[in-house]
Amino acid sequence: MSEITGHIHSIDSFGTVDGPGVRFVVFFQGCPIRCRYCHNPDTWEFGRGRTASASEIMAEYDTYKEFMKSGGITATGGEPLAQPEFLSELFSLAKSKNIHTCLDTSGAVYSPENHERIDNVLKYTDLVMLDIKHFDNDAHKRLTGVGNTNILRFAEHLRDLKIPVWIRRVVVPELTDDSDELFRFGRYLSTLDNLKALDVLPYHDMARTKYQQLGMDYPLPDTPPMSKEGAIKAKNIIMDGLLAGIRESKGKFRNE
Repeated sequence: MSEITGHIHSIDSFGTVDGPGVRFVVFFQGCPIRCRYCHNPDTWEFGRGRTASASEIMAEYDTYKEFMKSGGITATGGEPLAQPEFLSELFSLAKSKNIHTCLDTSGAVYSPENHERIDNVLKYTDLVMLDIKHFDNDAHKRLTGVGNTNILRFAEHLRDLKIPVWIRRVVVPELTDDSDELFRFGRYLSTLDNLKALDVLPYHDMARTKYQQLGMDYPLPDTPPMSKEGAIKAKNIIMDGLLAGIRESKGKFRNE
């Protein structure tokens, strides 16, 4: 029986921002959404990139494993969950070697109808880094081309499965920095009792050159980078909403 193969864009053998510790980061090729601030447009198209089996990826990991003792393997992209069978096999092999597994995903391919394929990945997943681009469905669609209904369902599915989650949010001037939306987003996060961390990242435009090299128009030509101070302010607003949600939940519990 032949092994399942996947389409891989590239591998970073020393990732330090893709989960806890030093990570072996596998960038999957292919993504179903089009974030206007995406810095990896070369990972969008399906069916391209390097073809590899899970055992080949693990053999490559083994050459670096001495540096990964406090880390593990992270699948990112592109969108790893767009290749669930291959990802499941990769994470299964990793767990058989007691290697920490982290999934970096938008959650956009999840739906209640396909959850079994996704669950076959999640049973081998130690941590999910979930990128929630915007809390408002219409704004999310304008920003990425798809709504966020299934993404929020995925977040709640992870909560129900008790899988630890890190939420990531990129703050883009005039697109994802509205104070009211950030506060409501924080209140929503208070419902996720599996939340382990919140990363609020400032938008940057360092991918402009990459778009030019690919012969593509940069989607946000007039949008300036977000300052670190702006990202800190946004995170504080989200945290205010989260704490308000926790207080409301405790008050409701006392009144019941």
